[in-house]
Amino acid sequence: MTDDHGLRSADDGQTRVTAMPWIAHPPDEAEVVRLSLDESERFGVIFNTHFEEIHRYVVQRLGPDLAEDVVAETFLTAFRKRSQYDPSRAAVRAWLYGIATNLIGKHRRREVRTLRALGRYGVDPDVPGPEDRVAARVSAESLRPSLAAALAGLPRRDRDVLLLMALAGLSHEEIAGALGIPYGTVGSRLNRARRKLRAVLGGANPMLEPEGAAHGRA
Repeated sequence: MTDDHGLRSADDGQTRVTAMPWIAHPPDEAEVVRLSLDESERFGVIFNTHFEEIHRYVVQRLGPDLAEDVVAETFLTAFRKRSQYDPSRAAVRAWLYGIATNLIGKHRRREVRTLRALGRYGVDPDVPGPEDRVAARVSAESLRPSLAAALAGLPRRDRDVLLLMALAGLSHEEIAGALGIPYGTVGSRLNRARRKLRAVLGGANPMLEPEGAAHGRA
């Protein structure tokens, strides 16, 4: 006999663990979103699965002061617009990154001011902040102030594409789905951003693509 917790009572009086189907085979996230249209509490699975990752990304771009509000708005927007989610365009993870990136855009002046300040004054090496982590992930060199100043000078759309790859580890195809832009546009924006950063940094490699990330088509 199996109870509600997946525990089966054997004839010998011992209790044995039995895997429940919904645990062994968790539902597809796109299906969770669809089911949440009638059972809103199911959307909690999406929140619990992706909150920490999305929060980390927003902190790296805007710092901790704004992150809580932006991340909360990200998931609230996703919940309100879940009926519009199209799994053929983007996986749930990429969809959430797209929403977060659009909301970050509302604070682009804050992001640029922070990057410019870092470019002028650098970071206290004993107190690494979110800007420091951005530089550490994007640059193979230790040119944090120079890199920060260069990032601040990028157009927002180019910076979004570059940091979705460098910080979030999204592939070209995932970025296209997240931002709702053509695949080729992702490549052109990324190449443009790299060229501008290399020019400012004197030819230094401005970013390392995350090891093991899927980059889609060549």
